[in-house]
Amino acid sequence: MIDPSSIQADNGAGLTRGIIGLTNHGQPRKPDDWGSLRAWAWGAARGLDYLETDPDVDAKHVGIEGVSRYGKAALVTLAFEERFYMGLIGSSGKGGATLHRRIFGEGLENLSNAGEYHWMAGNYIKYCAIESKTGAWNAGMLPVDSHELIALCAPRLVFISYGIPEKGDALWLDQYGSWQATVAAGEVFKLLGAKDLGLSNDYRKEPMPPVLTGLLDGELAWRQHDGGHTDGPNMKYFIEWATGKIRK
Repeated sequence: MIDPSSIQADNGAGLTRGIIGLTNHGQPRKPDDWGSLRAWAWGAARGLDYLETDPDVDAKHVGIEGVSRYGKAALVTLAFEERFYMGLIGSSGKGGATLHRRIFGEGLENLSNAGEYHWMAGNYIKYCAIESKTGAWNAGMLPVDSHELIALCAPRLVFISYGIPEKGDALWLDQYGSWQATVAAGEVFKLLGAKDLGLSNDYRKEPMPPVLTGLLDGELAWRQHDGGHTDGPNMKYFIEWATGKIRK
């Protein structure tokens, strides 16, 4: 278990403390400096440093898992730290596996203005500016999007997990937007010799599978369970899927 707040506080006031504050010598961060998600990923990598020294641990096949903001952090960890072999990314929403450019549910403005700006680099905030010296900005002007974050994990094992709004996995998480990003990311998995969802990579035409229908044949996997804001119901499917991939 990782306690993210032991690495970096989950609030903007903590940016002059924690590992970000340590590297900035207690000064405010610059616009390009890292946010809490990246700091938490750094901390996870330090945990992996230790696991590599433990002979009882197969450090070549370590996974990372998280739900909600920690699903975002798990995805960032898997993308930036190539030593992690697999990830279970639960209900991560915007800033995680869901496309920013899709105008639905929680938006970039919500993350920037509702107190979560510290998760990302400061430059993230400018993309929700109604007015600025360079005009208005919006999510459509982002140079990257979430499908590319998922693609950075290829060809390692990535399982994208969601629940259903009726049970509390809120609609604003935009499950469909994460489905689209997962479909689009598959192109890079195939480029690197891995198997994706087994569909085309046209996110505009591939319909999202029914709930409880897992696409678990490739290194990139998707399953929406019928529970709430958790990845618990998908854990057994993740373990079976990952075990089969490791044995291959």
